[in-house]
Amino acid sequence: MVDYEKLRDPNAEYTMRDLSAETMGATRERGGVRDAEITDIQTTMVDGNYPWILVRVYTDAGVVGTGESYWGGGDAEIIERMAPFLEGENPLDIDRLYEHLIQKMSGEGSISGKVISAISGIEIALHDVAGKLLDVPAYQLVGGKYRDEVRVYCDLHTENEADPQACAAEAERVVDDLGYDAIKFDLDVPSGHEKDRANRHLRNPEIDHKVEIVEATTEAVGDKADVAFDCHWSFTAGSAKRLARELEEYDVWWLEDPVPPENHDVQQKVTDSTSTPIAVGENVYRKFGQRTLLEPQAVDIVAPDLPRVGGMRETRKIADIADMYYIPVAMHNVSSPIGTMASAQVAAAIPNSLALEYHSYELGWWEDLIEEDDLIQEGRMEIPEEPGLGLTLNLDAVEEHMVAGETLFDPAP
Repeated sequence: MVDYEKLRDPNAEYTMRDLSAETMGATRERGGVRDAEITDIQTTMVDGNYPWILVRVYTDAGVVGTGESYWGGGDAEIIERMAPFLEGENPLDIDRLYEHLIQKMSGEGSISGKVISAISGIEIALHDVAGKLLDVPAYQLVGGKYRDEVRVYCDLHTENEADPQACAAEAERVVDDLGYDAIKFDLDVPSGHEKDRANRHLRNPEIDHKVEIVEATTEAVGDKADVAFDCHWSFTAGSAKRLARELEEYDVWWLEDPVPPENHDVQQKVTDSTSTPIAVGENVYRKFGQRTLLEPQAVDIVAPDLPRVGGMRETRKIADIADMYYIPVAMHNVSSPIGTMASAQVAAAIPNSLALEYHSYELGWWEDLIEEDDLIQEGRMEIPEEPGLGLTLNLDAVEEHMVAGETLFDPAP
């Protein structure tokens, strides 16, 4: 195992922008619980419908905060790398610590990608710690409350996702039986008409098949639910424009990620070409990346993923930029209850929240990871008034569902 306490930090040898408390002179005593210090940061990966990375920040006050990084490999090692930069710091200085990590990791990729999602997990855990120390819910730390509950949209799947009638049947079941009034389907499913899936071009029979899915699902639920459709960055600009125009006569809530995420000039042209609402944002990092989508109004709806984009405060800042252009926020979310609640806390605190994604309706033990029950009821997520995120991890369930070879982090004192 690498000893990250002893790993050389070349940036520290020449950078002048060290934002540690000692360098900044932010060492004055604050009084009481506000003088807490970070003592350790640990991770555990859970094998859910995604490999969820749970993050814990420990303090000398006996208060422990839990967060979540965006799923997948690499984040745990990056968090271990960053832990020495935070030990001894005051966990209440969330914004400075976020920027401190951005600067310390600048040479290792803190503009985007895995470094940002690792920082996001720590940042969420810091909000949980801060809320517990100050005895306030996390939403209070990011601006206060606009709403008591957040609308949740359910990402749906069937055994035969290419069958329009199977999709329609699942849409009816989830709306009528589970109480959701907002749902989403994948639209980048094989149609059987593909000639070359690498070139991103949609042939007319492929477009016709996607229209059949949209027609079947939207007609199945009628005005009982909003229905969105996800394309997962699959198509050329021309194909995306043609598809979006064909969908204009249907009640499409939004068409998500129709083109690859890197070129926002192309994205803007697609959005401008159609009256079908276009949603984008889960693969764009930090407020700086989202700005280039929002300022030219290249999207109708922005969809940042909070444990990936930079955390709770960064998502709040993105929402504020979006609000300048009257653009609603529909957060992408494939998280465990921890990341989902962090997103919900921010959704409660911003004026332009449209809905929050839920991606685990088929996973029977999703809620077992926490002590609390009934997080989502009738398509709504109530915001708890308990301090921090308002959730308590069930460590027995976490241990039961860990990724093979993983170890459980320490319990809270």
